[in-house]
Amino acid sequence: MKNSLGENLTVTIFGESHGPYIGVVLDGLAPGIPVDKEFINHQLDLRRPSGKISTARVEQDEFILASGVFKDKTTGTPLTILIPNSVQHSKDYEKNAMLARPGHADYTANVKYHGFQDYRGGGHFSGRITAALVAAGGIVIPELAKKGIKIASHIQSLGGIKDRSFNNYDQDIEALGKTNFAVLDLEKAALMKAKAEEIAAEGDSIGGVLETLVTGMPAGVGEPWFGTLEGLLSYALFSVPAIKGVQFGSGFDLVDHKGSEFNDPFFMEGNKVLTKSNNNGGINGGISNGMPIIFRSAVKPTPSIYKEQDTINMKEKSDAKLQIEGRHDPAIIHRARVVVDSVTALVIYDALVGRYGTDFFGPYSDKNDDLDLVDQELDGGEWL
Repeated sequence: MKNSLGENLTVTIFGESHGPYIGVVLDGLAPGIPVDKEFINHQLDLRRPSGKISTARVEQDEFILASGVFKDKTTGTPLTILIPNSVQHSKDYEKNAMLARPGHADYTANVKYHGFQDYRGGGHFSGRITAALVAAGGIVIPELAKKGIKIASHIQSLGGIKDRSFNNYDQDIEALGKTNFAVLDLEKAALMKAKAEEIAAEGDSIGGVLETLVTGMPAGVGEPWFGTLEGLLSYALFSVPAIKGVQFGSGFDLVDHKGSEFNDPFFMEGNKVLTKSNNNGGINGGISNGMPIIFRSAVKPTPSIYKEQDTINMKEKSDAKLQIEGRHDPAIIHRARVVVDSVTALVIYDALVGRYGTDFFGPYSDKNDDLDLVDQELDGGEWL
Protein backbone atom coordinates (compact mmCIF):
# COMPACT_ATOMS: atom_id res chain seq x y z
CA MET A 1 0.00 0.00 0.00
CA LYS A 2 1.17 3.50 -0.78
CA ASN A 3 1.12 4.86 2.77
CA SER A 4 1.90 1.63 4.60
CA LEU A 5 5.17 0.05 5.72
CA GLY A 6 5.97 -3.47 6.90
CA GLU A 7 5.03 -7.09 6.26
CA ASN A 8 4.32 -8.38 9.77
CA LEU A 9 3.83 -5.11 11.62
CA THR A 10 1.99 -2.83 9.19
CA VAL A 11 2.39 0.89 9.81
CA THR A 12 -0.07 3.16 7.97
CA ILE A 13 0.18 6.94 8.22
CA PHE A 14 -2.46 9.52 7.29
CA GLY A 15 -3.31 13.21 7.50
CA GLU A 16 -2.12 16.57 6.25
CA SER A 17 -0.06 19.34 7.83
CA HIS A 18 -3.01 21.73 8.11
CA GLY A 19 -5.82 19.19 8.39
CA PRO A 20 -7.59 18.46 11.69
CA TYR A 21 -5.45 15.39 12.50
CA ILE A 22 -2.44 13.40 11.50
CA GLY A 23 -2.13 9.80 12.66
CA VAL A 24 -0.92 6.25 12.35
CA VAL A 25 -2.36 2.74 12.50
CA LEU A 26 -0.21 -0.15 13.77
CA ASP A 27 -1.55 -3.55 12.74
CA GLY A 28 0.28 -6.68 13.90
CA LEU A 29 1.44 -5.70 17.38
CA ALA A 30 1.60 -8.47 19.95
CA PRO A 31 -1.18 -8.36 22.57
CA GLY A 32 -0.29 -7.25 26.09
CA ILE A 33 2.48 -4.75 25.25
CA PRO A 34 2.51 -1.94 27.84
CA VAL A 35 1.76 1.46 26.30
CA ASP A 36 3.89 4.04 28.10
CA LYS A 37 2.27 7.41 27.43
CA GLU A 38 5.05 9.28 29.23
CA PHE A 39 7.66 7.69 26.98
CA ILE A 40 5.66 8.53 23.85
CA ASN A 41 5.42 12.13 25.06
CA HIS A 42 9.17 12.14 25.71
CA GLN A 43 9.85 10.98 22.16
CA LEU A 44 7.50 13.61 20.73
CA ASP A 45 9.30 16.23 22.84
CA LEU A 46 12.59 15.27 21.14
CA ARG A 47 10.99 16.02 17.77
CA ARG A 48 9.30 19.25 18.90
CA PRO A 49 10.83 22.58 17.73
CA SER A 50 13.11 24.32 20.21
CA GLY A 51 15.53 27.23 20.12
CA LYS A 52 16.54 29.66 17.38
CA ILE A 53 17.15 26.99 14.74
CA SER A 54 13.59 25.63 14.72
CA THR A 55 10.25 26.75 13.34
CA ALA A 56 7.99 28.95 15.47
CA ARG A 57 5.15 26.47 14.87
CA VAL A 58 5.07 24.48 18.09
CA GLU A 59 2.34 21.84 18.22
CA GLN A 60 1.55 20.29 21.60
CA ASP A 61 1.14 16.82 20.04
CA GLU A 62 -1.45 15.73 22.59
CA PHE A 63 -2.03 12.33 21.04
CA ILE A 64 -5.19 10.23 21.31
CA LEU A 65 -5.09 6.43 21.53
CA ALA A 66 -8.24 5.81 19.51
CA SER A 67 -8.15 2.00 19.25
CA GLY A 68 -6.12 -1.09 20.04
CA VAL A 69 -5.34 -0.20 23.68
CA PHE A 70 -7.21 -1.42 26.77
CA LYS A 71 -6.05 -0.84 30.36
CA ASP A 72 -2.80 0.64 29.02
CA LYS A 73 -1.86 -2.49 27.07
CA THR A 74 -2.14 -3.41 23.41
CA THR A 75 -5.06 -5.66 22.50
CA GLY A 76 -3.36 -7.13 19.44
CA THR A 77 -5.91 -5.49 17.12
CA PRO A 78 -5.09 -2.38 15.05
CA LEU A 79 -3.79 0.43 17.26
CA THR A 80 -4.70 3.93 16.07
CA ILE A 81 -2.99 7.11 17.25
CA LEU A 82 -4.51 10.51 16.41
CA ILE A 83 -2.54 13.74 16.82
CA PRO A 84 -4.53 16.99 16.46
CA ASN A 85 -3.14 19.93 14.51
CA SER A 86 -3.91 23.07 16.49
CA VAL A 87 -1.66 25.98 15.44
CA GLN A 88 -1.90 26.03 11.64
CA HIS A 89 -1.45 29.35 9.79
CA SER A 90 -3.04 28.30 6.51
CA LYS A 91 -3.30 31.87 5.23
CA ASP A 92 0.50 31.90 4.85
CA TYR A 93 0.09 29.55 1.88
CA GLU A 94 -2.82 31.13 0.03
CA LYS A 95 -0.87 33.85 -1.80
CA ASN A 96 1.69 31.45 -3.29
CA ALA A 97 -0.55 28.41 -3.70
CA MET A 98 0.24 28.04 -7.41
CA LEU A 99 3.96 28.72 -7.06
CA ALA A 100 6.00 25.53 -6.83
CA ARG A 101 8.41 25.81 -3.89
CA PRO A 102 11.86 24.57 -5.01
CA GLY A 103 12.90 21.41 -3.15
CA HIS A 104 9.32 20.66 -2.05
CA ALA A 105 6.80 18.21 -3.51
CA ASP A 106 4.44 20.98 -4.69
CA TYR A 107 5.06 20.42 -8.41
CA THR A 108 5.24 16.63 -8.34
CA ALA A 109 2.12 16.37 -6.14
CA ASN A 110 0.27 18.74 -8.46
CA VAL A 111 1.11 16.53 -11.44
CA LYS A 112 0.23 13.27 -9.66
CA TYR A 113 -3.01 14.44 -8.01
CA HIS A 114 -4.16 16.83 -10.75
CA GLY A 115 -4.34 19.81 -8.40
CA PHE A 116 -6.58 18.17 -5.79
CA GLN A 117 -3.80 17.85 -3.19
CA ASP A 118 -3.85 19.91 0.00
CA TYR A 119 -1.03 22.39 -0.59
CA ARG A 120 -1.16 24.05 2.84
CA GLY A 121 2.12 23.50 4.65
CA GLY A 122 3.04 20.76 2.20
CA GLY A 123 -0.12 18.77 2.95
CA HIS A 124 0.50 15.02 3.16
CA PHE A 125 4.15 15.53 2.16
CA SER A 126 4.96 17.69 5.18
CA GLY A 127 7.50 16.75 7.81
CA ARG A 128 4.63 17.33 10.23
CA ILE A 129 3.45 13.80 9.42
CA THR A 130 6.61 12.38 10.99
CA ALA A 131 5.16 13.10 14.43
CA ALA A 132 2.89 10.11 13.83
CA LEU A 133 5.92 7.91 13.09
CA VAL A 134 7.56 9.07 16.32
CA ALA A 135 4.43 8.21 18.30
CA ALA A 136 4.38 4.77 16.67
CA GLY A 137 8.04 4.28 17.51
CA GLY A 138 7.20 5.10 21.11
CA ILE A 139 5.15 1.90 21.24
CA VAL A 140 7.86 -0.49 20.00
CA ILE A 141 11.13 1.04 21.25
CA PRO A 142 10.55 -0.10 24.88
CA GLU A 143 9.72 -3.62 23.64
CA LEU A 144 12.97 -3.79 21.68
CA ALA A 145 14.85 -2.59 24.77
CA LYS A 146 13.43 -5.52 26.76
CA LYS A 147 15.16 -7.78 24.23
CA GLY A 148 18.42 -5.90 24.70
CA ILE A 149 18.08 -3.95 21.44
CA LYS A 150 18.83 -0.24 21.71
CA ILE A 151 18.73 2.47 19.05
CA ALA A 152 20.21 5.97 18.99
CA SER A 153 21.26 8.61 16.45
CA HIS A 154 23.51 11.64 16.71
CA ILE A 155 24.35 14.53 14.41
CA GLN A 156 27.56 13.26 12.87
CA SER A 157 28.19 16.47 10.92
CA LEU A 158 26.63 19.87 10.24
CA GLY A 159 28.16 22.70 8.26
CA GLY A 160 31.59 21.05 8.17
CA ILE A 161 31.61 20.52 11.96
CA LYS A 162 31.97 16.84 12.89
CA ASP A 163 30.93 15.10 16.08
CA ARG A 164 32.94 12.20 17.49
CA SER A 165 31.84 8.68 16.60
CA PHE A 166 30.03 6.29 18.94
CA ASN A 167 32.43 5.06 21.60
CA ASN A 168 30.92 3.69 24.80
CA TYR A 169 27.70 2.42 23.25
CA ASP A 170 25.48 2.13 26.33
CA GLN A 171 26.68 5.42 27.78
CA ASP A 172 26.28 7.26 24.48
CA ILE A 173 22.78 5.86 23.88
CA GLU A 174 21.66 6.93 27.35
CA ALA A 175 23.08 10.43 26.92
CA LEU A 176 21.46 10.95 23.51
CA GLY A 177 18.06 9.98 24.89
CA LYS A 178 18.13 12.96 27.23
CA THR A 179 19.02 15.78 24.85
CA ASN A 180 17.10 17.73 22.22
CA PHE A 181 20.30 18.39 20.27
CA ALA A 182 21.84 14.96 19.75
CA VAL A 183 25.59 15.52 19.67
CA LEU A 184 28.09 13.46 21.69
CA ASP A 185 30.78 16.16 21.96
CA LEU A 186 29.19 19.12 23.79
CA GLU A 187 31.78 21.57 22.40
CA LYS A 188 30.87 20.51 18.86
CA ALA A 189 27.18 20.91 19.73
CA ALA A 190 27.74 24.58 20.57
CA LEU A 191 29.61 25.12 17.30
CA MET A 192 26.88 23.40 15.28
CA LYS A 193 24.15 25.51 16.85
CA ALA A 194 26.12 28.69 16.18
CA LYS A 195 26.61 27.65 12.55
CA ALA A 196 22.90 26.93 12.10
CA GLU A 197 21.99 30.29 13.67
CA GLU A 198 24.44 32.03 11.31
CA ILE A 199 22.78 30.38 8.31
CA ALA A 200 19.32 31.24 9.66
CA ALA A 201 20.28 34.91 9.94
CA GLU A 202 21.04 34.85 6.20
CA GLY A 203 17.51 33.61 5.48
CA ASP A 204 18.91 30.25 4.43
CA SER A 205 19.00 26.68 5.76
CA ILE A 206 21.49 23.88 6.34
CA GLY A 207 21.52 20.06 6.38
CA GLY A 208 23.87 17.45 7.76
CA VAL A 209 24.49 13.77 8.44
CA LEU A 210 22.93 11.56 11.10
CA GLU A 211 24.73 8.44 12.35
CA THR A 212 22.53 5.69 13.78
CA LEU A 213 23.52 2.80 16.03
CA VAL A 214 21.54 -0.38 16.76
CA THR A 215 23.00 -2.63 19.46
CA GLY A 216 21.88 -6.05 20.66
CA MET A 217 20.60 -7.19 17.28
CA PRO A 218 20.72 -10.99 16.87
CA ALA A 219 22.45 -12.59 13.90
CA GLY A 220 20.26 -14.12 11.21
CA VAL A 221 17.62 -11.41 10.65
CA GLY A 222 16.92 -10.35 7.06
CA GLU A 223 15.50 -12.03 3.95
CA PRO A 224 17.56 -12.12 0.75
CA TRP A 225 17.18 -11.03 -1.98
CA PHE A 226 14.52 -8.36 -1.71
CA GLY A 227 13.86 -8.37 2.02
CA THR A 228 17.42 -7.60 3.08
CA LEU A 229 17.84 -5.71 6.33
CA GLU A 230 19.65 -2.90 4.50
CA GLY A 231 16.87 -2.79 1.92
CA LEU A 232 14.08 -2.68 4.51
CA LEU A 233 15.79 0.05 6.50
CA SER A 234 16.63 2.11 3.42
CA TYR A 235 13.07 1.80 2.08
CA ALA A 236 11.70 3.14 5.36
CA LEU A 237 14.34 5.82 5.84
CA PHE A 238 13.72 7.30 2.40
CA SER A 239 10.09 7.82 3.41
CA VAL A 240 11.31 10.50 5.82
CA PRO A 241 10.94 13.70 3.78
CA ALA A 242 14.43 15.08 4.50
CA ILE A 243 16.50 11.94 3.87
CA LYS A 244 18.39 11.94 0.55
CA GLY A 245 21.07 9.33 1.14
CA VAL A 246 21.83 6.27 3.30
CA GLN A 247 25.08 4.32 3.74
CA PHE A 248 25.77 1.29 5.92
CA GLY A 249 29.03 0.81 7.77
CA SER A 250 31.88 2.46 5.93
CA GLY A 251 29.84 2.56 2.71
CA PHE A 252 31.18 5.01 0.15
CA ASP A 253 34.18 5.78 2.36
CA LEU A 254 35.95 2.55 1.42
CA VAL A 255 35.06 2.03 -2.25
CA ASP A 256 38.67 2.64 -3.28
CA HIS A 257 40.13 0.31 -0.66
CA LYS A 258 41.20 -3.32 -1.02
CA GLY A 259 39.14 -6.27 0.15
CA SER A 260 41.81 -7.03 2.73
CA GLU A 261 41.19 -3.57 4.18
CA PHE A 262 37.39 -3.61 3.95
CA ASN A 263 36.59 -7.17 5.08
CA ASP A 264 35.63 -7.74 8.74
CA PRO A 265 37.62 -10.77 10.02
CA PHE A 266 35.72 -13.07 12.38
CA PHE A 267 36.97 -14.30 15.75
CA MET A 268 35.57 -16.17 18.77
CA GLU A 269 35.22 -14.61 22.21
CA GLY A 270 33.96 -17.46 24.36
CA ASN A 271 30.75 -18.52 22.61
CA LYS A 272 30.35 -15.16 20.90
CA VAL A 273 31.10 -14.66 17.23
CA LEU A 274 32.51 -11.18 16.70
CA THR A 275 34.35 -9.29 13.96
CA LYS A 276 37.58 -7.34 14.39
CA SER A 277 36.15 -4.38 12.45
CA ASN A 278 32.66 -3.37 11.40
CA ASN A 279 33.04 -1.87 7.94
CA ASN A 280 29.90 -3.71 6.79
CA GLY A 281 27.84 -2.10 9.51
CA GLY A 282 26.62 -5.30 11.16
CA ILE A 283 25.06 -6.79 8.01
CA ASN A 284 26.38 -9.42 5.57
CA GLY A 285 24.36 -10.65 2.61
CA GLY A 286 21.43 -8.55 3.76
CA ILE A 287 21.34 -10.48 7.08
CA SER A 288 22.37 -9.20 10.51
CA ASN A 289 25.64 -10.72 11.74
CA GLY A 290 25.26 -9.90 15.45
CA MET A 291 27.56 -6.88 15.44
CA PRO A 292 26.13 -3.39 15.99
CA ILE A 293 24.23 -2.07 12.98
CA ILE A 294 25.61 1.33 11.98
CA PHE A 295 24.39 3.55 9.17
CA ARG A 296 24.41 7.21 8.19
CA SER A 297 21.62 9.28 6.68
CA ALA A 298 22.06 12.46 4.66
CA VAL A 299 19.56 15.10 5.78
CA LYS A 300 19.01 17.84 3.21
CA PRO A 301 18.78 21.55 4.04
CA THR A 302 15.21 22.63 4.73
CA PRO A 303 13.80 23.64 1.31
CA SER A 304 11.72 26.49 2.77
CA ILE A 305 14.10 29.46 2.86
CA TYR A 306 13.44 33.19 3.04
CA LYS A 307 15.62 34.13 0.07
CA GLU A 308 13.92 34.93 -3.24
CA GLN A 309 13.97 31.92 -5.60
CA ASP A 310 13.16 31.20 -9.23
CA THR A 311 10.17 28.94 -9.80
CA ILE A 312 7.07 28.50 -11.98
CA ASN A 313 3.40 29.35 -11.69
CA MET A 314 1.74 25.95 -12.10
CA LYS A 315 -1.63 27.41 -13.12
CA GLU A 316 -0.36 29.98 -15.61
CA LYS A 317 2.56 27.77 -16.75
CA SER A 318 4.97 30.68 -16.59
CA ASP A 319 8.24 31.55 -14.87
CA ALA A 320 7.88 33.31 -11.53
CA LYS A 321 9.70 34.58 -8.46
CA LEU A 322 8.97 33.15 -5.02
CA GLN A 323 9.40 34.82 -1.65
CA ILE A 324 8.38 32.36 1.04
CA GLU A 325 6.62 33.59 4.15
CA GLY A 326 5.46 31.82 7.31
CA ARG A 327 7.25 29.73 9.92
CA HIS A 328 10.05 27.40 8.85
CA ASP A 329 13.06 25.50 10.25
CA PRO A 330 16.52 26.73 9.21
CA ALA A 331 17.68 23.24 10.21
CA ILE A 332 15.69 20.07 10.83
CA ILE A 333 18.45 17.55 11.45
CA HIS A 334 18.19 17.85 15.24
CA ARG A 335 14.45 17.08 15.00
CA ALA A 336 14.87 14.38 12.35
CA ARG A 337 17.07 12.16 14.49
CA VAL A 338 14.18 10.87 16.65
CA VAL A 339 12.22 10.24 13.45
CA VAL A 340 15.10 8.11 12.15
CA ASP A 341 15.26 6.26 15.49
CA SER A 342 11.52 5.58 15.33
CA VAL A 343 11.50 4.38 11.73
CA THR A 344 14.47 2.14 12.50
CA ALA A 345 12.66 0.66 15.50
CA LEU A 346 9.53 -0.08 13.45
CA VAL A 347 11.59 -1.89 10.78
CA ILE A 348 13.58 -3.88 13.35
CA TYR A 349 10.40 -4.91 15.18
CA ASP A 350 8.81 -6.00 11.89
CA ALA A 351 11.89 -8.00 10.87
CA LEU A 352 12.12 -9.75 14.24
CA VAL A 353 8.44 -10.73 14.09
CA GLY A 354 9.09 -12.12 10.62
CA ARG A 355 11.94 -14.20 12.04
CA TYR A 356 10.47 -15.31 15.38
CA GLY A 357 6.70 -14.67 15.25
CA THR A 358 4.27 -12.15 16.75
CA ASP A 359 4.53 -13.46 20.32
CA PHE A 360 8.27 -12.89 20.34
CA PHE A 361 7.18 -9.61 21.95
CA GLY A 362 4.69 -9.02 24.73
CA PRO A 363 3.95 -11.08 27.87
CA TYR A 364 3.91 -14.40 25.99
CA SER A 365 7.48 -14.05 24.77
CA ASP A 366 8.89 -16.20 27.61
CA LYS A 367 8.84 -19.23 25.35
CA ASN A 368 11.55 -17.46 23.32
CA ASP A 369 13.83 -16.80 26.28
CA ASP A 370 16.14 -19.58 25.09
CA LEU A 371 16.95 -17.41 22.06
CA ASP A 372 20.04 -15.46 23.03
CA LEU A 373 19.78 -12.09 21.30
CA VAL A 374 23.43 -11.26 21.83
CA ASP A 375 25.35 -14.53 21.78
CA GLN A 376 25.20 -16.94 18.85
CA GLU A 377 26.09 -20.46 19.97
CA LEU A 378 28.01 -22.89 17.78
CA ASP A 379 26.99 -26.55 18.00
CA GLY A 380 28.28 -29.15 15.59
CA GLY A 381 29.04 -26.53 12.96
CA GLU A 382 25.48 -25.18 12.85
CA TRP A 383 24.09 -21.94 14.23
CA LEU A 384 21.30 -22.23 16.76
